[in-house]
Amino acid sequence: TPKAFAAQMKILFDSGYKTILPEDLYGYLVHGKSLPEKPVMITFDDTDKDHYTVGAVEMEKYGFKGVFFLMTIAINRKRYMSEEELKELSNDGHSIQAHTWDHHMVTKYQGAGWDSQLVMPKKRIEAITGKTVNAFAYPFGLWNKEAIPELKKRGYSMAYILSPKRDSTEPLHTIRRMIVPGQWSAEGMIQA
Repeated sequence: TPKAFAAQMKILFDSGYKTILPEDLYGYLVHGKSLPEKPVMITFDDTDKDHYTVGAVEMEKYGFKGVFFLMTIAINRKRYMSEEELKELSNDGHSIQAHTWDHHMVTKYQGAGWDSQLVMPKKRIEAITGKTVNAFAYPFGLWNKEAIPELKKRGYSMAYILSPKRDSTEPLHTIRRMIVPGQWSAEGMIQA
């Protein structure tokens, strides 16, 4: 709920957390650049309108920046963000990245499906924001070994999974994220 999200953002701020973006994490993992003492990456999937009307508004209160992984089929549709809203988020310092064209699982792509799910969304987002898209969130957090060379070939330097174990041979393309369930209290989220 908006109330729970507001409490989560407040406790992150009060606990000294600082938001980072994919390029910060990449710089740390690949080039040894420093991160803030308590880094956190706040990510949103699927292009939902409330990510703009609630998420970005609450984060702004604390100077937080988020990562918005888009399924580009939804842009400009009812209940989803518009191109103008996405451009505004990008201009405000948030990161706008890819989450496929229509949320089909990466494990099922074949042939031209790789380009329609990886290249088309990348081009669309870059046209909206004027910034490079190089991070990808797997739909449902599901991935397979076949996806990684396809992502690399299409310019994705990082990819994010959910709960499965990170692959030690491809750590930049299996970065783990944690879903914060709506029923968790703000204190429970911090303890996780």
